[in-house]
Amino acid sequence: MTNDAHCHFFSPRFFETLARDDPHGRFPTNPVESICSTLQWEAPVSVEALAGRWLAELDRQQVHRAALIASVPGDEESVAAAVALAPHRFVGFFMLNPLADDAPARVTQALGPLGLRGVCLFPAMQRYSVHDPRVLAIIDQVAASPGAVLFVHCGVLTVGIRRKLGLPSRFDMRFSNPLDLHAIALTHPRLPIVVPHFGAGMLREALMLADLCPNVVLDTSSSNHWVDYHPGLTLTEVFRQALLVAGPSRLVFGTDSSFFPRGWNRAVWDAQHQALKRLNLPEPDIEAITAGNFTRLFPA
Repeated sequence: MTNDAHCHFFSPRFFETLARDDPHGRFPTNPVESICSTLQWEAPVSVEALAGRWLAELDRQQVHRAALIASVPGDEESVAAAVALAPHRFVGFFMLNPLADDAPARVTQALGPLGLRGVCLFPAMQRYSVHDPRVLAIIDQVAASPGAVLFVHCGVLTVGIRRKLGLPSRFDMRFSNPLDLHAIALTHPRLPIVVPHFGAGMLREALMLADLCPNVVLDTSSSNHWVDYHPGLTLTEVFRQALLVAGPSRLVFGTDSSFFPRGWNRAVWDAQHQALKRLNLPEPDIEAITAGNFTRLFPA
């Protein structure tokens, strides 16, 4: 069985938000169709249709459950609608700008009535320190919500669709260090904190954090091209080190899948599964990484 802890839900609102960010105003009407036509992607007709597309894709790829991420701030309701259609298959995450005036109310609504489970912070994207008092207040809210997890993107941050469309990405990596989460993880020892992509280039720092804080979980998602920053490093060796430090119970498999027609990114699964096999990892440990740890964090 496979569960995927990292899939992006590119809803109609996602594309509408991108269009508003275009300084050239290239998508003034019907931004969903315009942007998808430019990229040669399938355009989501509706949230419900996109949820159905994901369900069919998970069935085709034999993926049991997946975390769907609302991938722009303010899009919680899109993922919540998808989760409501298939609560036994989808777990809802949402991107939050914790500096926004309505951020506390959004967290209350999302983790309460909307039934979402993961709050996703991208400090480099909105250019803030996780130790800003406003951010710490949000984290306190998440920690007080039973069953919720905090997802914090660290390391290198690139958004492929923004790059393809030539949209500005004024990110600031000063705010990307996994070690910034150390005191937060110690303050909230029962709050699962997910760091995606093995720290996205900051592997050493992510492993230090995981070693010191047993509530830190590493998400294995994406192609992990950041290994190119480390001479001689391979994905197999990344897994070896992560297993040595965090063990198989604190790694969760993910693909970082996002758009159609590509759909679920099987190439990521193949590469990661081969890496685990090369390590001669016992089958129960492989199953924990690819499915069991997700189930433990998000019981159906």
